[in-house]
Amino acid sequence: MPDSPSDSPKRPRRRLFQHWRKDVPAGITLGVESVPDGLAGGLLAGVNPIYGLYGYMMGTFFGALGTSSAFMAVQATSAMAVVVGDIPQVQGDDGDTALFTVAVLTGLIMLGLGLAGLGRVVRWVPNSVLVGFVNAVAVTIVLGQLDDITGYDGTGATRLHEAVDTLVHIGSWNWYAVIIGAITISLIVVLERTRLGALGMVAAVVLGSLIAVPLGGVPILSDIATVPAGLPGITLPDLSLIAELLVPAASLAFVGLVQGAAISASTPNPDGTYPDPSGDFRGQGIANIASGMFSGMPVGGSMSATAIVTRAGARTRLALFVAGLTMAVVVLALSDAVGQVAMPALAGLLIVVGIRSFKVSAAKSVLRTGGVQATAMLVTFVLTILIPLQYAVLVGVGTSLILFVVKQSNKVTLRRWIPNPDGSFTEEDLPSELGHEQIVVIRPYGSLFFAATPIAEAQLPAVGATTDRCAVLLNLRGKEELGSTFIALVDRYSERLATADSRLYLVGVSADLAAQLERTGTTAKIGQDRIRITTTTLRESTLRAVHDARAWQEED
Repeated sequence: MPDSPSDSPKRPRRRLFQHWRKDVPAGITLGVESVPDGLAGGLLAGVNPIYGLYGYMMGTFFGALGTSSAFMAVQATSAMAVVVGDIPQVQGDDGDTALFTVAVLTGLIMLGLGLAGLGRVVRWVPNSVLVGFVNAVAVTIVLGQLDDITGYDGTGATRLHEAVDTLVHIGSWNWYAVIIGAITISLIVVLERTRLGALGMVAAVVLGSLIAVPLGGVPILSDIATVPAGLPGITLPDLSLIAELLVPAASLAFVGLVQGAAISASTPNPDGTYPDPSGDFRGQGIANIASGMFSGMPVGGSMSATAIVTRAGARTRLALFVAGLTMAVVVLALSDAVGQVAMPALAGLLIVVGIRSFKVSAAKSVLRTGGVQATAMLVTFVLTILIPLQYAVLVGVGTSLILFVVKQSNKVTLRRWIPNPDGSFTEEDLPSELGHEQIVVIRPYGSLFFAATPIAEAQLPAVGATTDRCAVLLNLRGKEELGSTFIALVDRYSERLATADSRLYLVGVSADLAAQLERTGTTAKIGQDRIRITTTTLRESTLRAVHDARAWQEED
């Protein structure tokens, strides 16, 4: 019997709260752990650390409202934070406004892609590019913390130059800061192996900050930023900054969505089904818009935060709502305590995060895969360190695609199929030149896009002085369309054959390809009777064309 109208609204609530005994502790664990993480994320991005915490808080809460994944924690990932740190407008005089504006723009791009159902766009990011990017980000994270953990403000055009300058001036280091950073790193390693688990990071930062108090001279969060004792108000984006922030926003969206897609593919929902990437795009878009509207930095799906909440026992997305509320409570009730966090302790936390971000085994796997993949990874790695990250990831993707095109264009091969009496074919090399009354069936292997056309043309049998009444059958089964460059080759070869009283047949042609040949005028040039539509029986159209070609050759 169907539920009555009065019962219907209660069902979603029962589903959301039916595992609250597991979800609430898991959410509190993630929320508490996210406080130092959020502050560190803001520090990594070179902005007021409280904006990192606001991003974590708003991203986690509002992301849970929209993602297809029940467990995806939408927070300011390290990679996105590093990209933010390379945006000049965010580091300028009006940096706060630019930061909030780029977060909203990033959210709109993500939301638009999600609404358009374009979750598949992440396929355009090769694994080699992602591995190079992630490893370079890990290097950048570690190098970027040397200032705070040494107390020396290094100078240079890039983080690499700044790191070298810091190491050269070891005599100017604040050794109290170095000690606090080292203690924090050691405590993280030790405490995470105890029953504290993920909360070991929180305890390490707290203990490191407490140890810094009697030492004196160690910078704390309140020295560089005001920690408000309340939740942020609404901030509106600056429309005048849209044009100059569009490329950084697109890069942030790209990085965030790729990282989020890894969660979609590896973390099933409670019912065992895997999330819809487009749905996760929409959720991340909503989270970024909310983050930017409430003084937060750009956010994306965080693999580490998702792992924390699931390992802590979460059963539904209620855990993510609890995590967001937990961060809000900390901001409201413990703002003074948050302001006392030692900067070297946060730097130590980020160094641990950076070191753990290295994907050494993945890099080795890419290097063993082949030259194209290895080149794409290395180019992305070097560029990510040397140029602003919002351009590095796009250049890496572009480089990979160009290398792929070059490789595929060199892989196209034309082979000859010789028909046997039983209807099968024997495959062998093509003749270099056509002779008298030959029937040559050509099967192309590989892509026939524009860059491959000259390679394919060089393999076609030449039309020479002795060529006469030959039939060349080009089997195009599996090719749904041809580029204009290859169609022009077909037209040229057909004309050359015609000068030697020979013919070109196109066999195994799909309906879509036939329509394309009709639109481009190729059908009219070759002849409708020489375009053979593919059938469900393999090679049927080829055998029929062979029969017709023999009949034509036997005519008087």
